[in-house]
Amino acid sequence: MMTDKIAIITGGSRGLGRNTAINLARRGVDIVFTWRANEKEAESLIREVDGMGHKAAAFQLDTGDTRAFDSFVAEVHKTLESWGRNRFDYLVNNAGNSQHINIDKVTEADFDAVVNVHFKGVFFLTQKLLPLINDGGRIVNISSGLTRASFPGSSVYGAAKGAVEVLTRYLAKELGPRGITANVVAPGAIQTDFSGGMVRDNPEVNKMVAGMTALGRAGVPDDIGPMIAALLSDENRWVNGQRIEVSGGMAL
Repeated sequence: MMTDKIAIITGGSRGLGRNTAINLARRGVDIVFTWRANEKEAESLIREVDGMGHKAAAFQLDTGDTRAFDSFVAEVHKTLESWGRNRFDYLVNNAGNSQHINIDKVTEADFDAVVNVHFKGVFFLTQKLLPLINDGGRIVNISSGLTRASFPGSSVYGAAKGAVEVLTRYLAKELGPRGITANVVAPGAIQTDFSGGMVRDNPEVNKMVAGMTALGRAGVPDDIGPMIAALLSDENRWVNGQRIEVSGGMAL
């Protein structure tokens, strides 16, 4: 069990973030998470974690807006103190958005909307939280199978996720003296609200994904959350600076 540990998960109210929060709570971890648009989902996750006998706190945050980070970190610090702690243990940079625009049609605003969330936000929110993460802590950044396999329309998203994969190796190197590990989890196509629920709700897309996957189906959130929770556990303390694809064998 990972008792007396605290995790911060961005984009925790839905999809992979929510499933990760639930699986960490099952292992005894208290949860701080962010949400952007769906307060009811955030409130329901708090109730679910509370029902397991663990603490949860939620904060509205646009992870693409670096101006909001100082106040968020201050609120996190207050929450930790109210829980009798001054540090947290696990950071999961999960919050994301998507777009499907070919390179010749991408505007600078389109570019910034993705890069600010998936790279700039991850970089600077992690930086702001470093004073609060325990030595010996863990960082998991969420990437994508789209850094390895290229699909038209995903150039900005895939490139931003590629930047996060390189950043993760630098985090592992620079935070090594503090005993903090940093790894990337790269899911394949998952049936969530992401991209307007495209993989989940579009039968043609779902069939295409299944046909590209060795295990013969699209992924679901419960294929990913338990894996992230396991990666954060002490059993995986020697895994560091790695990109781990969790896709059922997609595009092999």
